[in-house]
Amino acid sequence: MSGLPILLDLVGRQVVIVGGGAVATRRAKTFAEAGARVVVIAPTVTAELAATSVSVHPRPYRAGDLAQAWLAVTATDDSAVNAAVAEEAAQARIFCVRADTASSGTARVPAIHSSGDLTISVNAGDDPRRADELRNLIASSLEIGALSARPVRPAASGSVALVGGGPGDPELITVRGRRLLFEADVVVTDRLAPRSLLSELDPGVEIIDCGKSAHRHNLTQDEINAVIVDRAQHGKRVVRLKGGDPFVFGRGSEEAAVCVAAGIPVQVVPGITSAIAAPAAAGIPVTHRGLAADFAVVSGHRDPGRAEAGWNWPELAVGPSTLVLLMGMDTLAGIAAELIEHGRPADTPAAAIHRATLPNQRVVRAPLGELAAAVREAGLSAPSVVVIGAVAALGWG
Repeated sequence: MSGLPILLDLVGRQVVIVGGGAVATRRAKTFAEAGARVVVIAPTVTAELAATSVSVHPRPYRAGDLAQAWLAVTATDDSAVNAAVAEEAAQARIFCVRADTASSGTARVPAIHSSGDLTISVNAGDDPRRADELRNLIASSLEIGALSARPVRPAASGSVALVGGGPGDPELITVRGRRLLFEADVVVTDRLAPRSLLSELDPGVEIIDCGKSAHRHNLTQDEINAVIVDRAQHGKRVVRLKGGDPFVFGRGSEEAAVCVAAGIPVQVVPGITSAIAAPAAAGIPVTHRGLAADFAVVSGHRDPGRAEAGWNWPELAVGPSTLVLLMGMDTLAGIAAELIEHGRPADTPAAAIHRATLPNQRVVRAPLGELAAAVREAGLSAPSVVVIGAVAALGWG
């Protein structure tokens, strides 16, 4: 094909499609999604096309049907009709796409991939299958960060994305999370986020380490909130990269509320929480038919003996079949004692999974009454996830 690839603004503009088969159906959906007013002219149309909101005229094509069109598409199985449509389009100076013989038309529909504000279109010498394959290859490369898609021009306004990085393995971040990470101007990262991905970012990306552990804080939560808002107010695309899921003990809701209060657009990208992923990585299901039909996720970072800790020990001890404890390594002995005192048997199977999904993952199994001692003897520390319940006796880790 000789010609110039160009994007068309079809919002509110009429596109006339002559034909009602599979090709016409695909084209109608494509143009409707682009905002065009799609008119289909064909004696019969597919059930899929009939179910759409496009305007269908159930009759043969006739001269004058392109009078209000900005673009014409002909996709019938009658070459004479296709030629007539193309001829009318040429006389009216309307670009026309011919599905039967692309070279006889004056326009092409490329293979398209859209991601955020990025649009990729591919034409492969009128070989649609080749174009689709190349489009898919480019799309996959963009999604995994193999191709850089970081915007060069400054954003019109700042924004914040709270991205859940998953349980540790960088391959377990979501596709959307990874894409936003590679498009960011500023990344505010936690200690348990998949930090190996940071080395792949453009050198111009500002990385702010606010990693928090049980006894060390690079930044307080108020300082983190202030940094996120400040950078976004300066027109930056900010990614707040967290381990696990932003809304599972990640204080993501607090950060989202601060952004909303400051008038900053914010989106939340869910992540795979370690509460489920860590047991799975050890071969432990949190539910299992006949053993566990429910589970609870509990924060263990407070002293279980303090009234303000907020736990309902009688309910937790005899309630959920499976308990998953996060941030509880320093308080494990006290939590086990409380559970046993309020009715959870001391011989309940339990396990601690350290650095789940990473190459140095370790698993310690012991009855609930002995787990704290077994963990100390094994030298396990944070980050670890504890599973308490019959399911902890299952698995292979």
